[in-house]
Amino acid sequence: MDWDNARIFLAIQRVGTLRGAAEQLHLDQATVGRRLAAMEKSLGARLFLRTSSGYVATPAGELAVGAIERMEQGAEQLLRQTQGIDERLCGVVRLAATDSAARHFLIGAMQKLHAQHPDIRVVMTTSTEVSNLTRREADLAVRAVRPSSPDLISRHLKRLETALYASKDYLKKHGEPQPGTALAGHDVVIYQRAIYARHSTALCGESSANARVVMEVSSGLMLLEAVRAGLGLGEIPTYLGEAQPSLQRIWPERADPYDMWLVLHSDLNRTARVRAVADAIIAAFEAS
Repeated sequence: MDWDNARIFLAIQRVGTLRGAAEQLHLDQATVGRRLAAMEKSLGARLFLRTSSGYVATPAGELAVGAIERMEQGAEQLLRQTQGIDERLCGVVRLAATDSAARHFLIGAMQKLHAQHPDIRVVMTTSTEVSNLTRREADLAVRAVRPSSPDLISRHLKRLETALYASKDYLKKHGEPQPGTALAGHDVVIYQRAIYARHSTALCGESSANARVVMEVSSGLMLLEAVRAGLGLGEIPTYLGEAQPSLQRIWPERADPYDMWLVLHSDLNRTARVRAVADAIIAAFEAS
């Protein structure tokens, strides 16, 4: 079976449309359609039904998924293992992190890395989504959650804290919230529930049942900007909040601790360029 056609099949199966698969694979939609047709012809079976909600696998398509995913795993393992013995300090390293961690810790780390190893090119993705290191969506990730997969290596970077903040202008208008009132009479900015469900019920240990949710955001930097703009109270990492003169910390005795982890696949641990990026990140957190 042609692996190029097989990976296109998997992309269509996962996203449900030719256009989405084409965008994911950086191909044009016509090419994706032709490759799918060629695969169906070679197998002598129709693999998808086209419905109003997208492409849905036929029974033959469902049967193909497991076999092709095993092909994918084998190809990715081979790639990781061959990269794992690469001693060259050059090439691409894919790094995933949240935008707030990238801004505060990683940009400076990458600046020092570039000065030392200018032929390493870092492709950084900032998102709240957890990148899949097994599928090579990233080579390294900086996360607030330690993964449980035995194939991944985790290195503890630092224990950090979030605290409740508001702009000084907001506090002049609304005053400080009173503990035990479930933030009655106050506006709050929170993460979208699908990203951080706990924020929809409590902030720094205080129920937000009586608060008015003014905005839900999808990133730490947008949460910071919304609080700075006076839209409401928000739970922000202290390394961001304390650096903003226009913000004031509410209830300084309260904080929510969390840990930051550096995660990489065990097959890439010996790759020189990946280790160089990892060492730069570790040094940045140790110096902070």
